[in-house]
Amino acid sequence: MANTPSKLAMVPFVSVDHMMRLIHLIGIETFLSDLATYIEQDFLRWDLFDKTPRVASHSAEGVIELMPTSDGEVYGFKYVNGHPKNTSAGLQTVTAFGLLANVSNGYPVLLSEMTILTALRTAAMSALVGRHLAPEGAQTMAIIGNGAQCEFQALAFKAICGITSVRLFDIDPVATKKATRNLAGSGLDVVDCATAEAAITGADIITTCTADKQLATILTDNMVGSGVHINAIGGDCPGKTELHRDILLRSDIFVEFPPQTRVEGEIQQLAQDHPVTELWQVFSGATKGRKDARQITLFDSVGFAVEDFSALRYVRDRLGDTGLYLELDMLADPDDPRDLFGMVQRAAGGDSAELAG
Repeated sequence: MANTPSKLAMVPFVSVDHMMRLIHLIGIETFLSDLATYIEQDFLRWDLFDKTPRVASHSAEGVIELMPTSDGEVYGFKYVNGHPKNTSAGLQTVTAFGLLANVSNGYPVLLSEMTILTALRTAAMSALVGRHLAPEGAQTMAIIGNGAQCEFQALAFKAICGITSVRLFDIDPVATKKATRNLAGSGLDVVDCATAEAAITGADIITTCTADKQLATILTDNMVGSGVHINAIGGDCPGKTELHRDILLRSDIFVEFPPQTRVEGEIQQLAQDHPVTELWQVFSGATKGRKDARQITLFDSVGFAVEDFSALRYVRDRLGDTGLYLELDMLADPDDPRDLFGMVQRAAGGDSAELAG
């Protein structure tokens, strides 16, 4: 008869349903604010983390990526894809799952969906950066691209930066109507705009989050005035950008991890030695973020593994006695660690006979 797995061999798994229920249990704005705190805490431990650009497999249709890191005690990775044409087939552009493991023995301690969690951590990171870089007293944000990330971004900036108004534009008016409907009752003043130019009029913060895998120009240089903060999250792989190069040349640019951002972000349009500021330096106070009211600050966001690590760490800490997980029998657990074959042989008892029948 097969061994009964020990508690150590059972891995908590947070499903999509569990994640949604956990969000409602905590409250989405609290979830976003808490997640931003976890991300900032980990960026303040920047030197402890293994840091490497994500491992990407590109195709004409999209990209599949692995994003690993470790702080020396816990290891984490995320599997994520980006396939812009998926929506035409009724599929998500981005799907993901992630794992945490103990470095000391290599045993996984959490497996989780990360399609929803990635949207939350992207929004939390955006707003965390906005808190450091946006103009003082910023209240209005424009969002260009009203797909899956839009509402998360709006609520994160409301919870973390205190914005009160969002101005929305998408080339697909159905997407904007969806976002407007979903944000009803959020406490935000939501304005449906007919053009990108109309959306950014009067905005202190401009978020671009389009999905097409191409060298696009969502914002042209003449559209961007002084003093704004640009949160550019749509350009996140080679050959995919949203901003005109001249905007970059007028901006102070802030990034997560330069070796990755120079390949994937807006700054792929610039020389490899173009100066950028790493965000851990801003969070720690080593470098000043916004210096004056006329400065254009640009967060060239591509997403980095430490942020996913933070998100998984937060979920693990919040699970507690919620019961919002399944225990998966993922790890072989023989009575004698050297006798894996014997465990397999002993499984030829009643359970196997029933399956064969």
